[in-house]
Amino acid sequence: MRSFIPDGVKLMPKQARRVFKGVIFDVYQWEQELFDGTRTTFEMLKRPDTVRIIAIKEGKIVVLEQEQPSFGLFYDLPSGRHDVETENELAAAKRETLEETGMIFSTWKLLDVEQPQTKIDWLIYTFLANDFVSETEQKLDAGERITVTLKTFDEVKGLLNNPKVRYLARNIFDKVSSLDELAAVRIQGGGQKA
Repeated sequence: MRSFIPDGVKLMPKQARRVFKGVIFDVYQWEQELFDGTRTTFEMLKRPDTVRIIAIKEGKIVVLEQEQPSFGLFYDLPSGRHDVETENELAAAKRETLEETGMIFSTWKLLDVEQPQTKIDWLIYTFLANDFVSETEQKLDAGERITVTLKTFDEVKGLLNNPKVRYLARNIFDKVSSLDELAAVRIQGGGQKA
């Protein structure tokens, strides 16, 4: 369940009907009148939103060295699908962090919400997690091999140009030059509670 929707995103129209249900992506269509009065079918994809976490432990950023069956080794931040209907984005971020790293943090802040493609009803919520509390065993999916590492801010900035990087929140790291600046990031633009 979305609890925050930023201004300017393109969401699925209420009149859209699902015509295909996939494992991750669903296809929706709807009829729409054009400016000349004719009607045509519009189409859009929908998928679960993504939560991504920039977690800070001991003054360093938690970076995952990860493998999945369809990918070789790559670097990523803790992240995953917001696919539990009863969770809001923050609860999903905490769950994914615990599953992938085994870590619990007490302070959370929403840094950014982006829509990578306007033809897909899909938002990526990026959170900052601070104040490490405890660590337990990871609870990985069958298709995940994850080694948790701690990297300095400069090491993470250096990884942004590495071809083995998947989703290191470049949109945020490109705007800041230190952990202090990262902590000061404020979500841009307006938004609304869903």
